[in-house]
Amino acid sequence: MLKASYKKYTLQFKRPGGTSRGVLTEKESWFLFLEDTTNPEIKGIGECGLLKGLSADDVPDYEQKLQWLCLHINNGIQNLYEEFRAYPSIQFGLEMVWRDLQAGGSKILHSSAFTDGEMQIPINGLVWMGAKEFMLEQINEKLQAGFTCVKMKIGAIDFKEELALLKYIRKEYSADEIELRVDANGAFKPNEALEKLKRLSEYQLHSIEQPIKQKQPQEMARLCEDTLLPIALDEELIGVFDKADKAKLLDTIKPQYIILKPSFIGGYKGSDEWIEAANTINAGWWITSALESNIGLNAIAQYTATLNNPMPQGLGTGSLYTNNFDSPLFIEQGKLGFSLEKKWDYSAL
Repeated sequence: MLKASYKKYTLQFKRPGGTSRGVLTEKESWFLFLEDTTNPEIKGIGECGLLKGLSADDVPDYEQKLQWLCLHINNGIQNLYEEFRAYPSIQFGLEMVWRDLQAGGSKILHSSAFTDGEMQIPINGLVWMGAKEFMLEQINEKLQAGFTCVKMKIGAIDFKEELALLKYIRKEYSADEIELRVDANGAFKPNEALEKLKRLSEYQLHSIEQPIKQKQPQEMARLCEDTLLPIALDEELIGVFDKADKAKLLDTIKPQYIILKPSFIGGYKGSDEWIEAANTINAGWWITSALESNIGLNAIAQYTATLNNPMPQGLGTGSLYTNNFDSPLFIEQGKLGFSLEKKWDYSAL
C-alpha cells in the first residue's frame, strides 16, 4: 500500500527575473511525497513545477487535484499518469516521486555517467531582461564564469538597445567563441517579426525562441519557412497533450528546433513523445528547466544526461533562489555536474 501527501513551497529569487511577460520575484512549487506503508522510513519526493500565468495546468482547482491524487494513489501509477493528462506538472511530479521511491529515496532517478560524476552537461548561461547596463553586467558575469553559450531574454526593452548589446558581444566574442541564443517569449507582432529576425540574424545567433505568441500556427509556419534565423518553439508546445496532435503541430509549423520543459509537457513520457515528433521532421531539440527547485532540476538533468544530446541545455537555474535546497548539483565552467560528495538537504520541507 502506498501513502502520498503534498506540500506547497515558495522559492524566492535572489534578484528579480525579467521577461517580456513581467518580472518574477518568487516561484511557487508543490511537492509530492510517497511512501510504501510496509517501509515508511523510505520516502520519495517529486516536484510539481507550476508557473503562474504560463503552465497549462495553472487552474483554480490545482490543489484539489493534488488532494484527489493523494487519496487515489493506489489506483496505479500509470493509470494516474493518464488521469492527469491535462495537468502536465502533476504528471512529472508523479513520475519523479515514483522513481525516487523505487530508488530508495536516493534521488538517483536515472543512473548514468552524469550521476557517477564522470561527465557534465554543457548548459547555457541565462541573461534576464532589464536595463541595458544590468543586462551587460549579467553577460559579462556569464562569460567570466566560463560559459560558451549564453541565452538572452529579449522583447521588453527597446529593440535597438537589444541589438546594441548583441553587437557589443559579437565585437568582443566571435560566433566560434560564444554561442548566442535569444528568447523573445512571444514578444514580437506577426507583422514585424520577419524584419526583426532579419536584423537579429546579422549577429550570427544560434536561434530565437518563440518570436511570436503561441497558437498562431500558420503565422509561425511562415516565419519558420522564411526566416534567416533558426526558430525554436517553446510556449507553442504548452497545452498540446495528445501524441497525434504533437506530430501534427510540428508537421504544420516545421520549426528548426523545439525546446522541452518537462514540467510543462508531461514529464519524461511527454518529452519522449515530442522528441519522436521532432525527429520525424528532422528538427533539433534541447531541454530546459522551468524554474524548478534543485529537486526538479535534478530530475530533469538526470533524464537529459541519458539522451546524449551534445548541445548546451537550459539547466542553469539552480542558483536563482535564496531558499533553494542543498543538492549534489553544481555548475563549473558552463557545465552542470553531479557531485558524489555533496549531500541533499531539503529539511525545509
